[in-house]
Amino acid sequence: MTGSSTAERLPRLLALVPYLVSRPGVAVAEVAADFGVTEQQVRRDLELLWMCGLPGYGPGDLIDLSFSGDTVTVVYDAGMRKPLRLTGQEATSLQVALRALSETPGIVDTDAVRRALAKIENAAGQAHPAGMVVGLDERPDRVPAEVEETVQRAVRQRAALRIRYYTASRDAITERTVDPLRLVLLEGRRYLEAWCRRAGGMRLFRMDRVDEAEPLDEHACPPAEARTTDLSGGPFRPSPEQPRVELELSPRARWVAEYYPVDELTELPNGHTRVVLRYSDRAWVVRLVLGLGGRGRIVSPEELAGEVRSRAEEALELARHLPST
Repeated sequence: MTGSSTAERLPRLLALVPYLVSRPGVAVAEVAADFGVTEQQVRRDLELLWMCGLPGYGPGDLIDLSFSGDTVTVVYDAGMRKPLRLTGQEATSLQVALRALSETPGIVDTDAVRRALAKIENAAGQAHPAGMVVGLDERPDRVPAEVEETVQRAVRQRAALRIRYYTASRDAITERTVDPLRLVLLEGRRYLEAWCRRAGGMRLFRMDRVDEAEPLDEHACPPAEARTTDLSGGPFRPSPEQPRVELELSPRARWVAEYYPVDELTELPNGHTRVVLRYSDRAWVVRLVLGLGGRGRIVSPEELAGEVRSRAEEALELARHLPST
């Protein structure tokens, strides 16, 4: 049995999540034996499941899977324990997810995804309003194909890597040598978990913030104390000593809440969003808010809001003395 047809694959996908939830850390070979398919097919099914979940909310509602060696654990099941009954909105969300998955380089059998997408579109029929068009050409979290392939190869071959990485909390780009342990998908984003020789500890690197990845001619050699992290509570555990800033964001600045890790998120009646995030560099927060150009403001602390106002006033004063063109 190849398990490649849509008619066979869809029931298997629906059964996989509750099966994995009840068997955390199960070996992929055991999953393949129980479902009567190859290990390669199981991995393709798991890669497809990564982009499935609850519709209409956001990346945090997608299924999260954690891989360690040849084992797999469901970090978040996204409600997939329940029988699948698609509404029009759900069918549309699933189509969007499948289109995004079909454009992800080096992760899935795109032909199989497109066949499943065609099947769902055909079954959905008139379940959703006509004229709805979703564009996926510009995705800020897209990972360059060469970076994706280099990192995947390093994880498989247990090879050390040199990466050029953007750290959002410090608004800085650094070069690091890392010993990769695994790739994980959390809250709709891919991460490399690795021992960072520069930091001397385990770190999660968001793949869309890796500008360059270069394989080194040496094996990965993390120290004995290096351990994969329990990610069931999410990818980030802010340090209590880090200061917090409360921001109010207009709809056009909501990307801040999606791009940076936040402690709290509150939807306001006027369509704005209030978020609380932690930071390690005060100057970074000032630059962030100034860059929003009035589409976001600091609610607290007041002294930080005052610093932003002061910097904005200085910029306006300088602008008045610029020669007109």
